[in-house]
Amino acid sequence: MFKTVLMIEKALSDADVELVTTLHGEEKVSFVVLMQPRGKQDELLRALDDVALGHLDKVVREHDESEATPTLAGESLEHSLRHLRTAGAEATGEVVEESPLDRLREVVQQTGADEVLVLTSPHFVEEFFHRDWASLARHKVGVPVLKLFASDS
Repeated sequence: MFKTVLMIEKALSDADVELVTTLHGEEKVSFVVLMQPRGKQDELLRALDDVALGHLDKVVREHDESEATPTLAGESLEHSLRHLRTAGAEATGEVVEESPLDRLREVVQQTGADEVLVLTSPHFVEEFFHRDWASLARHKVGVPVLKLFASDS
């Protein structure tokens, strides 16, 4: 069985689940999902990303989204785990509020993961300066790290 640690920042859509569960063809996959919701950190960078993508309406609402309760993150995680299981994958997970990359390294070591998938919305400013999760994770985890863009649906 192929072991994957999947980092996400929002609930998985049907398209996201299909993408991550079919990457390895017919091979069975187990996932440990680390949900790190968009929080207060890097609000300015996220606002610049929204402007770069033409999502001006999101810039105005960005502050409101950062006030999301931990319950919303937990519900998004549970939704994602249910969808992965329905697709035939084994899936467990947790919400990570602080130090997501440190927790990622711990989970990779504890589970003997084969790879890390980082599934996020585009973050152009962070990516340009290599401050996005995937770029930072490549120096921490010791397994291949693949960055994928989440579906907008």
